[in-house]
Amino acid sequence: MVDLQSQYQRIKSDIDRGIMSVIESAQFIKGPQVTAFQEHLEQYTGAKHVIPVGNGTDALQIALMALGLKPGDEVITPTFTFIATAEVVALLGLTPVVVDVDWDTMNISVDAIKKAITPKTKAIVPVHLFGQCADMEQILQIAKEHNLYVVEDGCQAIGSVYTFSDGTRKQACTMGEIGCTSFFPSKNLGCYGDGGALFTDDDALAARIRAIANHGMVVRYHHDEVGVNSRLDSIQAAVLDAKLPHLNEYITARQQAAARYDAAFGSRQDMLIPGRNPQSTHVFHQYTLRVVGQDRDALKQKLAEKDIPAMIYYPVPLHMQKAYQDPRYKQGDFPVAEKLAACVLSLPMHTELTDEQLDYIISGIG
Repeated sequence: MVDLQSQYQRIKSDIDRGIMSVIESAQFIKGPQVTAFQEHLEQYTGAKHVIPVGNGTDALQIALMALGLKPGDEVITPTFTFIATAEVVALLGLTPVVVDVDWDTMNISVDAIKKAITPKTKAIVPVHLFGQCADMEQILQIAKEHNLYVVEDGCQAIGSVYTFSDGTRKQACTMGEIGCTSFFPSKNLGCYGDGGALFTDDDALAARIRAIANHGMVVRYHHDEVGVNSRLDSIQAAVLDAKLPHLNEYITARQQAAARYDAAFGSRQDMLIPGRNPQSTHVFHQYTLRVVGQDRDALKQKLAEKDIPAMIYYPVPLHMQKAYQDPRYKQGDFPVAEKLAACVLSLPMHTELTDEQLDYIISGIG
């Protein structure tokens, strides 16, 4: 599914130089590499503040902590997503309110958000699933009308660009009060361990996020509120800083691979190519088919027999997960998400796919 070794070989000298600079300096925590990467990512995204942290899940949790949400406050999020999106809501004693998604884009449904708002609703966490932005213009308008916070889960979408109706263009993670991303190794911008970051243009929020991520501390050994320990270490920052200048070419390579898949499968009726949000670019963290005219699991097995990896993201919606069972929800309440869980299949998608490999994958599907 991912070829990190080949990607490393292409920029080996830059990666090695960055890692060695950390080892030679012995500044493994909060070294200058972290500051350099933070500044470069601010320049790339246009965000006023980037706060690197330990991973994407931490980023989401810290974001909700920074907004001052209280136990019982409701947070709306899609039921078709990775578990971390709801996990942090539950861990903080907040109430996750899951809603259905759109069939074409697989992103959170705007109509479903509108129907889910109650007097207890305090925030919306849209997920930019698989690499394209949710319908942020409408989501931000809804949030404004109801005085809600928007926290973007952009863990799969760094580099995606959203165009508003007035022509304004914004990067994923820079449109809500806070944006969050992950630098897990398989991400479009991935490190060699765990990593994540938060994005905000609000000075006060940025200061609070930094404090929460550092044990609730601003002045050393003085803790003004309960915080956590979450930081991007210097070696991971060095790796990311070496990769960041290549992010746009990585995105182009993924888009070119996706175009090959589109051309091969776009006219088929038994499998549907990923739908596109016309207001967002797609950076294809995953290329996810909807297998509707044949047995998805049999196709996955057929590919495995030909040494072609394929994955199911995600086989069980949040409302059907054992840990998140809730009397408010039952099977059948979110038909689009449940249908997607039964039919999605993600094909190999990474920066090093060759024409020969793509031909083999396409022919293997038959």
